[in-house]
Amino acid sequence: MYRYDQYDQAIVDARVDEFRDQVERRLSGQLSEDQFKPLRLMNGLYLQLHAYMLRVAIPYGTLDSRQMRMLAGIARDYDRGYGHFTTRQNLQFNWIKLADTPDILARLATVQMHAIQTSGNCIRNISADQYAGAAADEVADPRPWAELIRQWSTFHPEFSYLPRKFKFAVIAAEEDRAAMRLHDIGIRLVTRDGELGASIYVGGGMGRTPMISHLVRDFVGSDDLMSYLEACLRVYNRYGRRDNIYKARIKILLHEIGADEYRRQVEEEFLLVKQLGIDPPRAELERITAMFAPPAFDPAAPDAVDRSDPDFAVWLDQNVAAHKQPGYAIVNVSLKPIGGIPGDADADQIALLADLGAAYSFDELRVTHAQNIVLPHVAKRDLHAIWRRLTEAGLAEPNLDLITDIIACPGLDYCSLANARSIPLAQKIATRFADRQRELGELKLKISGCINACGHHHAGHIGILGVDKKGTENYQLSLGGSGAEDVSLAKITGPGFSEDGVVDAIERVTDRYLATREPGERFLDTYRRVGFEPFKDAIYG
Repeated sequence: MYRYDQYDQAIVDARVDEFRDQVERRLSGQLSEDQFKPLRLMNGLYLQLHAYMLRVAIPYGTLDSRQMRMLAGIARDYDRGYGHFTTRQNLQFNWIKLADTPDILARLATVQMHAIQTSGNCIRNISADQYAGAAADEVADPRPWAELIRQWSTFHPEFSYLPRKFKFAVIAAEEDRAAMRLHDIGIRLVTRDGELGASIYVGGGMGRTPMISHLVRDFVGSDDLMSYLEACLRVYNRYGRRDNIYKARIKILLHEIGADEYRRQVEEEFLLVKQLGIDPPRAELERITAMFAPPAFDPAAPDAVDRSDPDFAVWLDQNVAAHKQPGYAIVNVSLKPIGGIPGDADADQIALLADLGAAYSFDELRVTHAQNIVLPHVAKRDLHAIWRRLTEAGLAEPNLDLITDIIACPGLDYCSLANARSIPLAQKIATRFADRQRELGELKLKISGCINACGHHHAGHIGILGVDKKGTENYQLSLGGSGAEDVSLAKITGPGFSEDGVVDAIERVTDRYLATREPGERFLDTYRRVGFEPFKDAIYG
């Protein structure tokens, strides 16, 4: 894992002191809310419906047990005993008092954590594949590159006030576990003639105008990456709309001028930026890469697992993934218990995850794009012991990528922007389909409580958008989306439904799938084979 150097720690400590002064001035009345708002947003602090929400950065989703225990302690001491893990691989505390925020940030700083650039029109938390460094299909660990981008983008003077928020994702495999093509810039590490480099995708995003990114350059060498990204951001910063928040994202720029024209201008800018010498020496990437060296695996670790316990065997098949090291596995911990709140974990559960990471995963954990937790390096001989402890804590639901593994935003229960509730709907869906989830197989369902699409409904095999219809919560149903390597955007089926009505509509969709699928087909495969109309007929006919 990356460890702070003296510069990192100094930056974070200085920001805590600065914000403490700003909070004191707000509480004393020296700053109005309008004056304070941009200051708090630069520190990840939002004013939501009922309280302040603090969004804590977890760069590329990686943290250790000490950091996880700190999150548990903050949940106990300053929140209502829990935290919410997000699709950006961050964690949010939803019940924060303004006067407590400087102390919270100070405590986070003691374990190399912060809330910098988790909000505002800047480059947000860099996300990455949650299986990084453990997956057999990757060409390299993408996290050193993500860390290099984090360092380059933190407090970048030119990109502190972009036209709109900006999101990066870095992967290193053909399989996309981070929705890379739905980011402002997506980076996939590739090799060419023995050299490691990256393919650069630009202009993806969700929100009210969802778009899939364009391949802007198929290969950028590691020595040129920072210059190329700088060129991409410069062109956006130059032309991005600041007069209209709904047209401010880079995806709109590419849509308006075209991918070819954007590419031409980036290549032109790249030649200028290269002369500035901003790319770090190769030794710097090597220094960072060394911090992500593989752990000391036991080469004699047995590869066999006793599957005699049927409940354990189900969990193994659903939540445990293959590791590149023989005798080891990747454990996915579901934060989606049946009837629970997707992505939430209480302080005791967070502390338990810290204990499991320390004891069984070389002191390393990951937050996933799907609001779950990963223990990336687990010896197979320890899998049963982990499963038993997770079961006792209510964290062993074997539902990874099933219909009850729902991505959902906080919705109208918390968010001041939301039009409808997401949480109660997610709970109803999970309860309705709990007994059928394995029969349905891989089926990714995603819920957003407003058009901002924080629940990524555009990328759901089944997506749900909550809207306000004459003062009543109404839910639009969409089908056919994917955030994976087979990326696609979901299509709205037609008129919306009430909360109970949309659950019934989903049942009609899944019944049609079961009646129509061919052997081995996922829901998405069947949908793409037979098309939209049979499912629409099932819903409305």
